[in-house]
Amino acid sequence: MSVNLLKGLYCGLTKPFPCAYLPGKDEQLLVVTQSPMDAERYEVLLAMGFRRNGSDVYRPYCNQCQACQSLRVDVKAFEPDRRQRRILKKNSDLSLRIEHVLRHQHFDLYCRYINARHQDGGMYPPSESQLTHFAKATWLPLTLLCLYRGRQLMACAITDETPGVYSALYTFFDPDEEKRSLGTLGVLMQLEAAKRRGKSWLYLGYQIDECTKMNYKTQYLPHERYKGGAWQRFTPGAS
Repeated sequence: MSVNLLKGLYCGLTKPFPCAYLPGKDEQLLVVTQSPMDAERYEVLLAMGFRRNGSDVYRPYCNQCQACQSLRVDVKAFEPDRRQRRILKKNSDLSLRIEHVLRHQHFDLYCRYINARHQDGGMYPPSESQLTHFAKATWLPLTLLCLYRGRQLMACAITDETPGVYSALYTFFDPDEEKRSLGTLGVLMQLEAAKRRGKSWLYLGYQIDECTKMNYKTQYLPHERYKGGAWQRFTPGAS
């Protein structure tokens, strides 16, 4: 089935450009240039280490560096640890809603989040067109997992849904609610929603051990990392 879904797939390699995560290194991307993309085909590509930005599907393809490893959490086997259970309890007053349209409330929260947390990043300064461009794909319905306190939007996770998996694209949250640990909660709510919908995996994007900003992903166990063309499992207590 996977082979049939990949028929007609063509890719191109970008020129080297400065790596956004590891100073002093260059990166290249393998980009899907021609393909009748849909949710089923994208799920196959996720399992091959690909990811998307807007409608563009890509994966790192660097000759002398294998630092970027796609990471996925085993939804059925995941159990929150003590810290994660405390965070869930602390936020028991929030309710989850699944939405499919970006509204001004989402844009406002996104701008507040970027302005407070990521003025040194590539998404600064934030804009509605920027969020719309990377959040939406022409071949996949938009899915937003949103946490509310009453009518107030507290967090939003842009989460791609395919027949068998969830893929976390981007999460933003209220920067004034630091004590709630909304970043961690965002992943936990995606895992919970994925489990309710019978998904096998939650993809969390790329993990780079040398990049401290990414290491939050490793706390969700058991998970697997895509390295050397194969998935390798990491379990609690493993060295």
